[in-house]
Amino acid sequence: MLEYLPLVLTGLLVVALACVPLSERLDRLVTWTAIGVFGSYARSRAIANRQQARVLRSAHVPRPYVAYAARTFLFSAVAGVIGSVLGLYLVAAVLVLVETGVLPVTAFASITEMGALPLFGAVLLGSVTLGVIAAFATYQFRWTLPRYRAGERARQIDSTLERNIAFMFALSRSGMAFTEILRILAKNHAVYGEAAREVGVTVRDVDLFGADLISALRRTAQRTPSNDFQEFIENLTSVLQSGQSVSGFLHEEYEQYKEESESEQERFLELLSTLAEAYVTVFVAGPLFLITILVVIGLVLGGTLTFLRVFTYLVIPLATLGLIVYLDSITSDTDFDRERILESGEDYERVVESHTPEADGVSADGGTTGDLANRARLRIHDRVQPTRYALTHPVETLVEQPVWLLAITCPIAVLYVFGRWILALLATDTAPADLLQPATLESLLGVLDDPVVQAVLFVVGSFAFIWEIRKRQIDALERAIPDFLDRLASTNEAGMPIVASLERVARSDLGGLNREVGRTWTDVQWGAPVEAALQRFEDRVRTPTITRIVTLTTNAMNATSDLGPVLRIAADEAKSTQRLKRERRNELITYLVVIYLAFFVFLAIIVALDTIFVPAIPTAEQFGGGGAAAGSAVSGIGQITAAEKDAYSLLFFHTALVQSVCSGFVAGQMAESDPRSGAKHAFVMLAIAYAIFLVFA
Repeated sequence: MLEYLPLVLTGLLVVALACVPLSERLDRLVTWTAIGVFGSYARSRAIANRQQARVLRSAHVPRPYVAYAARTFLFSAVAGVIGSVLGLYLVAAVLVLVETGVLPVTAFASITEMGALPLFGAVLLGSVTLGVIAAFATYQFRWTLPRYRAGERARQIDSTLERNIAFMFALSRSGMAFTEILRILAKNHAVYGEAAREVGVTVRDVDLFGADLISALRRTAQRTPSNDFQEFIENLTSVLQSGQSVSGFLHEEYEQYKEESESEQERFLELLSTLAEAYVTVFVAGPLFLITILVVIGLVLGGTLTFLRVFTYLVIPLATLGLIVYLDSITSDTDFDRERILESGEDYERVVESHTPEADGVSADGGTTGDLANRARLRIHDRVQPTRYALTHPVETLVEQPVWLLAITCPIAVLYVFGRWILALLATDTAPADLLQPATLESLLGVLDDPVVQAVLFVVGSFAFIWEIRKRQIDALERAIPDFLDRLASTNEAGMPIVASLERVARSDLGGLNREVGRTWTDVQWGAPVEAALQRFEDRVRTPTITRIVTLTTNAMNATSDLGPVLRIAADEAKSTQRLKRERRNELITYLVVIYLAFFVFLAIIVALDTIFVPAIPTAEQFGGGGAAAGSAVSGIGQITAAEKDAYSLLFFHTALVQSVCSGFVAGQMAESDPRSGAKHAFVMLAIAYAIFLVFA
């Protein structure tokens, strides 16, 4: 057993490393150990590796360079030891297999015949090689990860920079001090994204470290991974130093970035057009051509059925998944919706709290405001209320959270599939020992795939239905936002206070916002502050656009009563966003049609192969078992059996089903920038493919 002791210790070491992120105490112990062993060397490398230190700051890694570099050296050394031990046992296992004849490798066989010294050299070389590779890979991975994070943050900062500048411009028009604007923006980083997080670095330097605003901004410009944000900060510091109008500068920057957003969308649509053509060529026409060629070769010469199965069940789905992930990375909207904030544990500072200075049952003048037990009951009620609402309003909850529907439909679909499978197996009267036979499995697949397809149609179709209801509600709300803001701004500019403006607007026709604005006005009538009523309005709607508008409006109300200019800016931003979405949707309809046409061509050819070409191929039974001797020796036709033809027909059916689901989700991602929107396309394509094969196959 002693010969396996290093392997056991290595396994324990791997488990310990895997537990490091799970324990804060263990993480600190690893950090102290790394600094104690490699701290001096890491400090000596700090000057030479300034770029790595800058990448760590750009990626917001919560460790200084010395700690991160020391941990990297420690993990690389440990990975080298683990790799060396595993390499030792791996080479030894190979030599044992060669010696016993299991692996007839000539090179290793010659080493074993030369004696102990070459044997020891081979084991040592393999162990050292694998250890060096493991250490180098760990070192590169540790430094590649922050570079990747910095690149992702740069992309997100560039995507959210325009709306951040619009937010600062709007608040600057209200007369608010610029430092306070930065504080408010940093506090609402969950709404305004990574650009607001970068502003938070500036606010932290000013508020915690006592730096002046110019120096803090310059430090932020040095550490940000975004070139556009760096340029904006440098121009901003020049304006602040020269004493020019910050509001005028922000207005110019906002107009500039709005124009750049339009040109960026044109470039993005050109990229999508290229990707759509590439998808049709590589993922539809390419597999179709390959399948046709391999089917012809397989039916004539045989031997391609296994490769076609791997291609259908693995290559096409995995390649499509990779394309969807890539499309999602370049097309996903960087809005930070309310649901994502709640899932991450973040929450907004409630406006209601700013109107209640009491805490722990004691008011500001020293008196008591209520029973502490009652306040505790209210806190418990607030925590239980979401669950209670979900149980008492299941339909509304599913519409608001369509993903929760999968928790209901997936178990039902699984039970249905297993029930149908059990009934099918009982009907075949097949012995349990024969179920693992290839011929038996082949015959059962044609019976067991129907319940799977029906279950997938049920799950995908129900989700698509609920998702479309929710999506149409959100689209209706967001289409009405610019009109709502314009009317609110007009009444406020006419001299009405915000309460009277809200009343006048609530009595008008706002389309999709009629119900929610009416409820907001009801809250105000019942005595709620306007800020609290707007906050409840945002909680009910839960869309990124409404969240940004409520955040902007409630903060501007604390600075001035003249909200007209602020609301005009918000309305202009909402109009610009809606116009870009509309233009993008109109452009992408063409690519959606192209994907549908390509799918129908793919389906037509697959059905033709299954119903015309394959039945026309003669089998060995038709030649009386003679096959080639009966006159087909040159071509090889007649060597295929009827069972193999059935296997090809089943594979065609499954290929059409797999391609329909893949094309549907790609269509949704391309057309609407959300793979969940592809559920309806996947349902339609899958239903069409299934129905056609039921009719013609």
